[in-house]
Amino acid sequence: MEASVEQIPQFGEVQFTIQISGHIHYSAEAARRLVGRYVAGEIAYLLRSGEPTLVVKERIVWRVPVELALPGHGVVGTVGQIDVDVETGELAITPELTHQIQENAEQKAAYYSTIASTTP
Repeated sequence: MEASVEQIPQFGEVQFTIQISGHIHYSAEAARRLVGRYVAGEIAYLLRSGEPTLVVKERIVWRVPVELALPGHGVVGTVGQIDVDVETGELAITPELTHQIQENAEQKAAYYSTIASTTP
């Protein structure tokens, strides 16, 4: 598991103490399964979920990468990410995010389709 904190200055002296409390009711693996079921069922069956990262922002979430896997190529790259609330299991999904993931997947699939058709 990896943890990250967003919006920390990139330069200069920084000193901070972080104390965060919450209840993790959804494990990294549970978040991964939730995202995997959503993307395969609602966006495209060639999408799968990657390894979650614990992210602290307004709420504590698992940030789960969405990966495109193509027959004959395996996983060809990440096409988006979906946050999963650690307490409720709620997926941070919007129509815009769903559309962006789908668009990214189509572009990446088209690229690999072009490579496959030009390779002898």
